[in-house]
Amino acid sequence: MTLKNLYNWEEMFVDRLNDFLTYLLVEKGLSRNTIAAYSTDLGKFHKFLLSKDKEFVSFSRADIIDFIERLRDEGYSVSSICRIISSIKSLCKYLIIENVIKEDPSENMQAPKKWERLPKSLSISEIMSFLKDDLSLVHSGPTAIRDFVMLELLYSSGLRVSELVFLKLEDVNLEAGFLKVLGKGSKERVVPVNTRVIKKLKAYINDQRKEILKKRQSPYLFVTGRGKPMTRQRFWQTIKALGRKRGIDISPHTLRHSFATHLLEGGADLRSVQKMLGHSDISTTQIYTKVTTDRIKKVYEKHHPRA
Repeated sequence: MTLKNLYNWEEMFVDRLNDFLTYLLVEKGLSRNTIAAYSTDLGKFHKFLLSKDKEFVSFSRADIIDFIERLRDEGYSVSSICRIISSIKSLCKYLIIENVIKEDPSENMQAPKKWERLPKSLSISEIMSFLKDDLSLVHSGPTAIRDFVMLELLYSSGLRVSELVFLKLEDVNLEAGFLKVLGKGSKERVVPVNTRVIKKLKAYINDQRKEILKKRQSPYLFVTGRGKPMTRQRFWQTIKALGRKRGIDISPHTLRHSFATHLLEGGADLRSVQKMLGHSDISTTQIYTKVTTDRIKKVYEKHHPRA
C-alpha cells in the first residue's frame, strides 16, 4: 500500500464515519455515549481492514469473520464482541441506504450460540450482605454515604450506570416515589423507587449533598466537590472496591441484572420489567426468565429426594 493510498483511505474512512455518526444522532436519536461506542468499535474495524490492505467500504463477510476471530484471540469479552458486531451491522445497513454498497456483508450474522451466556446476578442473600448498613458508614465522609445511596438506588431501580450518574434533582419525585429516567435513544421512562431508598435519598439531599457542594449549585443529584456528576469509571471503581471489602465479585451491571431477576422470581410480569429496564425489545428482557428457570432447577435438584 502506498502512502498516497493510505492517506486517501484514511480520509474516506473519516468522512464515511462522520456521516454515519451524524445519521445515528439525527435520524436514530441515539445518545452521545452510544455514538462514541460506535465510533470506537468501527475505528478498530478500520485498523484491521488497513492491516489487510482493504478499503473501508470494500470489506466482505469473510473480513468481518476474520475480525471477530482476531478480537477473540485478543481476549475481548463476549459482550464486547457482540456490541462490535452490532456496530458493524448498523454501518452496513446505513451503507445500503446510502447506495454505497449493493449487498449487506453482515446480513443474518449473529454471535454463535456457544458464545451466549446468562447475565450474572447475585442471590437475594448476597445482595443483602452487599448492601448491609455498615456502622463505620455513619462516621465516614459525605462522599462515602453518597456512594452507598447510589448503590442502594441502583439495585432498587435497575438503572444503567450512565442513567444513574446523570440523574438530576428535578428527575426525582420523592413524594410520589418515582424517578424520571432518560435512557438509550433519549427515551424517557418512569421507574418506581421503594420507601427504604426514598428515606435515604431524602437524608442525602438534605445533608451530604449540601456538604459536598458547600456553596456551589448543581442540577445533578449525585455530585462531586466541583458540582459535576461522578464519572461512570469512578463509580465502577467504587462498587468494585466495596465488593472486595464484602468478599463479593460485583459490577454495576450485576446489580441491574439482580434487580430484574429478583423481580421475575417474585412474580413480576415480563412486560413491566421490560418497561422498568428501558428495553426497547422484550426479547432482551426474556433472557432473565432463563436465569430464574435455572435457579429453580438447581433448587429442585438440591432438595428433591428423587432428583
